[in-house]
Amino acid sequence: MDISVEKHVRTTDRNQSSADSLFGATTTSDLKKKSVRGVAATVLSQGLTFSIQTGSTIVLARLLSPEDFGLQAMVVTMSGFLYLFRDAGLSVATVQREILTHEQTSTLFWVNVAVGAVLTIVAVAVAPFLVTFYTEPRLLLMTMASAPAFFFNSLAVQHRALLNRAMRFDTLAKVDVLCLGISAGVAVSLAATGYGYWALVAMTVSNPLLMMAGVWLMMPWRPGSPRRGSGVRSMLNFGAAVTLNGVVVYLAYNTEKILLGRFWGAEALGLYGRAYQLANLPVNQLNSAIGVVAYPALARVQNEADRLRTSFLKGYSIVVSLTIPVTITCAVFAEEIVRTLLGPKWLAAVPVLRLLSPTMLAFALINPFGWFLQATGRIRRSLNMAFAIAPVVILGVALGLPHGPTGVAVGYSVAMVALVPPLIAWGMHGTTMTAGDYINSIKRPVVAGVLAGIVGWLVKVILESYMNSTLVLLVGLTLTIGFYMGVLLIVMGQKGVYIDLLNQVIQRNPEVPAKTPERS
Repeated sequence: MDISVEKHVRTTDRNQSSADSLFGATTTSDLKKKSVRGVAATVLSQGLTFSIQTGSTIVLARLLSPEDFGLQAMVVTMSGFLYLFRDAGLSVATVQREILTHEQTSTLFWVNVAVGAVLTIVAVAVAPFLVTFYTEPRLLLMTMASAPAFFFNSLAVQHRALLNRAMRFDTLAKVDVLCLGISAGVAVSLAATGYGYWALVAMTVSNPLLMMAGVWLMMPWRPGSPRRGSGVRSMLNFGAAVTLNGVVVYLAYNTEKILLGRFWGAEALGLYGRAYQLANLPVNQLNSAIGVVAYPALARVQNEADRLRTSFLKGYSIVVSLTIPVTITCAVFAEEIVRTLLGPKWLAAVPVLRLLSPTMLAFALINPFGWFLQATGRIRRSLNMAFAIAPVVILGVALGLPHGPTGVAVGYSVAMVALVPPLIAWGMHGTTMTAGDYINSIKRPVVAGVLAGIVGWLVKVILESYMNSTLVLLVGLTLTIGFYMGVLLIVMGQKGVYIDLLNQVIQRNPEVPAKTPERS
């Protein structure tokens, strides 16, 4: 039976009519098609994003020093924390809300703008504190110059949320890739002409500025005046819980960078930060690609237990299947990756990259439950899980800190791996998912990954005596990932699953006629 999840927006703004398709009727089959095609568009986008980020990292690593990256990491650690408040969780609330009015969206827009203005002022005010904390005077102007990024972001929050709510993932993908490409080009140009760490600052500010312009152009919704009594209180409460969840998780996952910068200096932080980016970037792109589609899709079926369980476990299996080969690659070919992508002056990052590789799989196993819990309104449980994660990770990092970047990497990885079983059990508690359902969703990629890891290690041992690092990496990746895919798709019988997904991606997706919104 088709399930209608028709959305209506009440509006007094004639520009709103151009956004009517956001809230048109969506049938079960159409939702599935939009979800699958959305994943394809977003994965392609994230693939291009990964290529741009990797390419710019390769170039910038040769134009700049580890110290330059360390200085930027000191600023980003602070700005990243403030960045958690950029939308006050209201973009998530906009997507999750079943019925949304123009007055509500407009009110949320102005709340976001106010938050962005406050964060910009706070970032400027915090700059002297960073100089004192890190005993690094160059951070003053760097931090102040980076501050406007918060305001640019605030202007784009609701427009991005509306595009996301409408499942217009291809539009978001185009905007994201174009903006990143331009900002990366700006950074490389400045680095090549001798501007040093200012190239990284320019990239940080230009990307949200371009993003704001892009989403305003692609989503011609225009906010009205904020109104009291528009029914946003519950959305603000939801957003506050989402924000607090993000704050706790951020502190847990970034304490090591703060402590390394404070006690080991910019160079050590720069080495650790590049290794962390190499390990985390592919997984982060993958999680973002699937999560941006999975969240609104799960929210739409949150009251249908069977569809919710099936949809989540399918998406979860895909995340794990795609993360495992990346984890194997970083663990087995860490030296070849660093030599090829960053160059010989970054070789101290090799053990850090290898030691951080288990965290990639841990993130893939834990993070999707965040989509599930928030999409189904279980925000309190998600928050409690974040509070459980934080002390364990911080303890692991603190124990490893006396041993520098490698010690921190060990502590971080051990803590994350230890958290996986209890967090998964907690995430499934009280849902229709069983332990058998969960194991069945991951057992095939896990077995294939173990076998592929053994093959990859043997390939590396054999080839490293005869080839340079780049060739070892290329041949090793081809054989290892090829073996993994062969086992997963053919031996494990998953070929049909992925062919079905591919067919749905290729199929033309007919548009659903949009409903004319009611006018107040």
